[in-house]
Amino acid sequence: MTVSRENIISAKLRINSNFALMPVSGQIEIIAEINMIRNGLVIKNTGNIYDVLDDCGAVWKCKVRGIFRLKGLRTTNPVAVGDRVVFEDVSAVSEKYCWITAVAPRKNCLLRKSVNLSKQTHIIATNIDLAIVVASVAEPCTPQGFIDRTLISCEAYNVPAMVVFNKIDIERAALAEIYESAGYKVLLTSIKTGQGIDELKQTVSGKTVLFTGNSGVGKSALINAIDPTLNIRTGEISTYNEKGKHTTTFAQMYPFTVFSDSHAPTSFLIDTPGIKEFGMLTINTEELSQYFPEMERIREQCAYGNCTHTHEPRCAVKQAVEAHIPTIHPARYRSYLNILSGSEIPEPSLIGNKNEKK
Repeated sequence: MTVSRENIISAKLRINSNFALMPVSGQIEIIAEINMIRNGLVIKNTGNIYDVLDDCGAVWKCKVRGIFRLKGLRTTNPVAVGDRVVFEDVSAVSEKYCWITAVAPRKNCLLRKSVNLSKQTHIIATNIDLAIVVASVAEPCTPQGFIDRTLISCEAYNVPAMVVFNKIDIERAALAEIYESAGYKVLLTSIKTGQGIDELKQTVSGKTVLFTGNSGVGKSALINAIDPTLNIRTGEISTYNEKGKHTTTFAQMYPFTVFSDSHAPTSFLIDTPGIKEFGMLTINTEELSQYFPEMERIREQCAYGNCTHTHEPRCAVKQAVEAHIPTIHPARYRSYLNILSGSEIPEPSLIGNKNEKK
């Protein structure tokens, strides 16, 4: 059957507008082939259901068809928030969900391994311009080991990262030097006083930004401070153990326009569930120091190329720590040793490190 270009355009408009008058079946088949494939951005994942934002601003409920594997990577979620995907629009045939059929190559991703017996790997988010590790020095107090493990994972998967110490109105501690000396940007914030919020807005402008941290440190509250219209639910601190209560139960991306006259979003903010422990993927002993930027910068000065910076003679890292050279903070070196040995000894909190020598 011959169909003119005008009939195709007419049929396309009628299908998209849900007109009661529909073209003949031959025309529907042609339009289905032309108009069923869409591109979009995954902005939310709950179980096996994905919210996908298409290029026109519409959100579609999608599922993954069949067994989906990406370059042999076995994870609990083969598709994650931040992924650019191709999906089949099946709304014309009244199906409840569209089907994700392909995922575009990722520039990076952030993964964590479950700390329970399953040891499964979970993709937190993908295509991240900046990961913000949110910590608090009180109510609750973030362990330094959690921050360091998160930063190591960011380094391993090429995710630029910075550290935000929130709730500084409660406890003012000189913590920035620990991570500034390592080369990370550090920002001190307070939702209560507004300190650091304007700088945080400038930092996230034009980027896809992931917020991660323990429950109760204020991730969702910081995103609300950046854009109050989002009104993300925030939680309280348990009076029993002074730990945060989970309020965010799944990763979700929020389009955000800042410092722009355009209606199109200039930034995407990803809120994530609070994590009790950040389980890292396996890293070889000889490679671990490569993910500590301050150690990586002087590693070539060590006498041995495979130096682990623990017992070897003429180790530049140990010499820097022993000489109290500001480039390597003793607290970071101690954390490195704990991670290297798999130590289960409780690590000092950030408040415990506040009087540490440089």
